[in-house]
Amino acid sequence: MAQPIKQIKKIELTEEQQRELSIECLITEAAQNKDSLLEMLQLLQELHSSGILEAVNSLVKVKEQVAKIAVDQMTRQPVTNLINNAMAAGGALTSLDPEMTKKLMGSLAKGFEKAEQGLQVHSKVGILDLLKVLQDPDINRAIGFGLNLLKGIGEGLKE
Repeated sequence: MAQPIKQIKKIELTEEQQRELSIECLITEAAQNKDSLLEMLQLLQELHSSGILEAVNSLVKVKEQVAKIAVDQMTRQPVTNLINNAMAAGGALTSLDPEMTKKLMGSLAKGFEKAEQGLQVHSKVGILDLLKVLQDPDINRAIGFGLNLLKGIGEGLKE
């Protein structure tokens, strides 16, 4: 019958053996990822050739100063206003019906085309012309839409 193990000897590697083992691991990993490493080296060479790598290295060296400038710029009143307005606009857009928004944007585009064509004509519009166009169903629809829009805005401003 075998004798029970009473002592476990831990194999301690010398510093040189650890270095050799690390180098072997690196060589194995490099061989397994040859294509990726070659692409990475090409990318680094391109970044170096274009001067981008030097710029990035310089930015990293002064990272605290760059971060301070970025934070200072982001906390300026116009930037915080922009962020707050964008968030408010995003909130408002989420409450709108996408189909209605799409229809309105299409109508605006068409309206701009007509307005541009009207500018090319250089004709003067008189009071009688305004009264006549009220009979046009498209213009009447747009005026009705605009009046209802103004009514809704007024109601919203009252709250």
